[in-house]
Amino acid sequence: MADEAQFQAKRPVSAWLAGPYGHPFHPILVTVPIGAWVTSLVFDIASHVVSRPGFLTQPSEWLIAVGVIGALLAATVGFLDLFAIPGRTPAFRTALVHMTLNLLVTAAYAVNFLWRYSDYTDGGSVGAGRLVLSALSVAVLGVSGFLGGKLAYRYGVRVADENTQAEGYTPGGSRRNARPAA
Repeated sequence: MADEAQFQAKRPVSAWLAGPYGHPFHPILVTVPIGAWVTSLVFDIASHVVSRPGFLTQPSEWLIAVGVIGALLAATVGFLDLFAIPGRTPAFRTALVHMTLNLLVTAAYAVNFLWRYSDYTDGGSVGAGRLVLSALSVAVLGVSGFLGGKLAYRYGVRVADENTQAEGYTPGGSRRNARPAA
């Protein structure tokens, strides 16, 4: 049963939408919101250090928007990967927590964007509440990222099986040239 479940979690529900076997799109797409939101937080912090913070606060606001859009795209593909994981397994439960945290972070950043957009500070530094919301969101995103890493590196979700991986360690890159284990 466990072998079937592992095999199922490695295969895409839709290769065209979620990425082909061994090449999932979700890990590629998550780099957009992570990069945008972390950079936004850096800009928010820096806005309290420089004398004219407007050149940091406005790009920070738009980086938040880019992150929300990127997160929604990554979530769409992530849902497809979730559907490949058999229910009632530790991997599935971990994936549900990972998904829930990511949706909460995305919602928090959507609120943060609307908060900033409706009350732009005309070149002042980012307010303390917005800064705290960004910092907490990045912290929760880090926890969720840890769980995403657990899904891939511990449970092997959407990762090629060991026989396929072995091709990268055999002379000539083919299993045909591989020697049997001693």
